[in-house]
Amino acid sequence: MGSVETTAPSAHPFNSALETGIRALVLLEAFHPRRFDLLEMTWLDHLVVHTGDLDDAEAPGSLHPDLPNRTAELVVRRPLVEKSLRMMMQLHLVEVFETEDGITFGASDNSPIYLDLLQAPYTVALKDRALWIAERFADLSAADMRAQMEQRIGRWTADFRADEAFTGPRS
Repeated sequence: MGSVETTAPSAHPFNSALETGIRALVLLEAFHPRRFDLLEMTWLDHLVVHTGDLDDAEAPGSLHPDLPNRTAELVVRRPLVEKSLRMMMQLHLVEVFETEDGITFGASDNSPIYLDLLQAPYTVALKDRALWIAERFADLSAADMRAQMEQRIGRWTADFRADEAFTGPRS
């Protein structure tokens, strides 16, 4: 990861590092004590707001509208997810782990206290969807989870990898 930017935060809260960081924190807490790498966090960030895309009759509706050309969202989201994780690390809400498999992220011991304070209807709905996703994916191995993600959002993953081939891996 690169250095932390010290520029003033954007005045627009949507699709900001703060919004994405809160989503990342909600996901990491829902899956706690499991940890994820940047690619997995990018997939999960997409899934938690687009649960309606999953082929599951019990899936809650998507939090965000189904916009056309969503395939580009993952490419746009990855740098934003990385930036948001760095911000949450600075706030001691996310911990980074360097393992032989790579860099992974997990919720810190401080994250439940912070998340308990967030009670806006959107945040409560986000927490519900993150828990629903965690129930479906928590028992899967990392390889099985990757296979499920590729199966469920394969076309986005394919586009994501095409971007990596063009620009090189970022993590």
